[in-house]
Parts: sequence; structure tokens; C-alpha cells
Amino acid sequence: MGLLTLLTDLGYRDHYVAALKARLLQLAPAVPVLDISHGVEPYNIAHAVHVLQAVFREFPPGTTHLITVREYGISAGENAPGPGWLAAEHEGHFFVAADNGLLALLCGGPPERLVRLALPAALLLTDLAALPRTLNPTFEVLLPAAVRLARGEALASLGTLVTDLYVLKFPEIRIQDNRITGHVVHVDHYGNVITDITREAVEVVGRGRPLAVHFGREVVREVRPHFGAAPPGEVVCAFNPQGFLCVAICEGNGSELLGLYFNSQVDVRFASA
Repeated sequence: MGLLTLLTDLGYRDHYVAALKARLLQLAPAVPVLDISHGVEPYNIAHAVHVLQAVFREFPPGTTHLITVREYGISAGENAPGPGWLAAEHEGHFFVAADNGLLALLCGGPPERLVRLALPAALLLTDLAALPRTLNPTFEVLLPAAVRLARGEALASLGTLVTDLYVLKFPEIRIQDNRITGHVVHVDHYGNVITDITREAVEVVGRGRPLAVHFGREVVREVRPHFGAAPPGEVVCAFNPQGFLCVAICEGNGSELLGLYFNSQVDVRFASA
């Protein structure tokens, strides 16, 4: 019996998480369940990907991760038109989610193995409007598939093996001889700003040269070991445990005070060799 984690945008104010867990108890009372978060911003695929990328490798291999954000999906490929739902295996973990771009972002492309989930009651969907009003994709498609994986059933038994899935396009980092251009990919609840610029990219391009981090009209000429290495109220740049460059204000809300939000541009510039 494997571990099952939950990552959703259901929130904490309403009964939705309780209803999800009640259904889980009905389907698989013996399956161990752990919450990653139910506080993903509503419908925010990028937020869900950031949270999951930061933590899924900390769980034991074979863990199943159920993600319910934009649960109706977007596209399902030429051979199965309409919304779709997927299960995937990647880096020794299993993931169950709607076909909404999340899995492609999480895995950096197609997962190692991918299954388009079979629909209940031979339901055929030609477009999103054709979904029956009574269909709850999380309860009727995604959750049962996740439970079966957690119980040890084979991925291929859940549907049809495929390679196509919906892909979301976000700006990628741009690397030049003396500059790395990246973007904000997440703002956490402290207001810390996480970019897509990696420590590895900075070390490879910089080759030990002096650097400066540019965003808006601000320039920070040092990357510190952690956020607390600056006095309260001072702008600080540091790499997080996942190796991504972050911009923060020590004990303050960096996003609001610096005007940095999702997709804002951040540059790392190096002295000419």
C-alpha cells in the first residue's frame, strides 16, 4: 500500500476538502494520505507546479500524487477530442491530474509513462460543454485512479497509454555571455519572489565573475546565503533549497514593496570578462 498525497485549490474555508477526504475514506480507508496543500491559488497551474516540484522528491518512491487544479482539463489530443484526465509515472512517482498543462510543466515535457484515464460509464465527450452537470472529475475520474495506483495497480490498467498531452507555454530563461534573463514563477505567502534562474545557470555563465541582480529600477550586487543574512527591511537575493534565485525583503513583503509579480522580468548581469 503506497502513500497518497493531495494538492488542490479547494481552499480551507469550505467543506470541499472534507468531502474529498470522506470519499477517500469510502474508497480506501487503509491508504495513508498526506496533504501537500489545499491553498493553491484557484485555477493557477503555475502555482501548483511550483509547489509540487519543490517537494515531491522528498516523498518515498512509488508515492501517488493527486492534483486537482482546473480539474476539467483543456485538451486531449487528436484521438480523444475534448477534456481529458491523465495518470503518469515520472522519476519513480505517480501523478494523477487533468490534461491542463500541469504534467508537461512538472516533468519538463512528456512524462516517462503516460496514460489517458478511462472515463466512467462509457462516457464520450466531444467538448467541455458536453460534460454532464452531475460529473465531478475529481470524485469520479481522478480520485479513483489515484486510489488504484496507491493500492499498487499497474499504471497501464487505468486507461490507454499515450504520448500526447496539453502543453502550456511560459517564458524560458535566456542565456547570453554576460546576462541571464529570467522571470518570476511564484510569490510565496511571505511575499518572497521565486524566479526560474537556477544556481547552476549562474555558476556556469558567471564563472566566478562579479554579478548584479536587476529588476525594475533596483540593483542588488550580492547573492547572500539566506534571507536572514540581511538586516530587516533590506532587499536580499538568495537561492532557495531547490536552487532557484529568490528576491525578498528581510522580514517584509518583497513582492508588494518591489512591484514584482508572476512573470516579472529579473536579470542577472555579469562583469565583462
